[in-house]
Amino acid sequence: MMAKLNFVKNGVLRLPPGFRFHPTDEELVVQYLRRKVLSWPLPASIIPEVDVCKADPWDLPGDLEQERYFFSTREAKYPNGNRSNRATLSGYWKATGIDEQIVSCSGNQVVGMKKTLVFYRGKPPEGTRTDWIMHEYRLVTADTCNAPHKKNQTQNHVVAVENWVLCRIFLKKRSGATKREDDGLQCCNEKGVGKARRKSPVFYEFLSKERTDLYLAPASSSSCSSGITQVSNDNADDHEESSSCNSFPYFRRKP
Repeated sequence: MMAKLNFVKNGVLRLPPGFRFHPTDEELVVQYLRRKVLSWPLPASIIPEVDVCKADPWDLPGDLEQERYFFSTREAKYPNGNRSNRATLSGYWKATGIDEQIVSCSGNQVVGMKKTLVFYRGKPPEGTRTDWIMHEYRLVTADTCNAPHKKNQTQNHVVAVENWVLCRIFLKKRSGATKREDDGLQCCNEKGVGKARRKSPVFYEFLSKERTDLYLAPASSSSCSSGITQVSNDNADDHEESSSCNSFPYFRRKP
């Protein structure tokens, strides 16, 4: 009989060189989470058990550059409530959008649900959104109740279905343009000119016959209104790239 494959060492996934773990949503629910809840043998011991809310996402075991998978249990936020407690040491996980049904390829049967959550630093509701994303998979109770089990295990089985989840955690990758735009917004806010972005835009008529007004005087300067990379006087090694907040290019008529 083939020995059970175990790729988890000290709570961290260790795959042989050249192997990648890229399961589909259906495979995560049917082949891993459902078998975990029913105490059936897993295809491989590849997903560790970790309480994902006991640590911040960057402190969870595994490679931060890769998707990480964990079996976890949900902790009730209130003794008599159904809401989960998703607070961590430095922030909290907040659900976004609506839950997505996971449908089997054959039979069009709903086998599970997927909830998308975003990690926020700080305390609600003043938390700061980050790029950390979590997909939380849970079973549909009716699906697992049809599985064979002993009568005295029914109550424990229902509790397990409600508590066990499978989590996929990853850091969302942003394009360079989006990152530069966000950096520019941060620069403007730090310099106290964030409010200037909400002013009404100014329009100039460049096609009129009277073009003497095209010699535009430079706008009152701020560190992020020129759109040019500048070097800070306080620290010559730090460069600040602005986002051209509330500025217009210079237009000059040729002689």
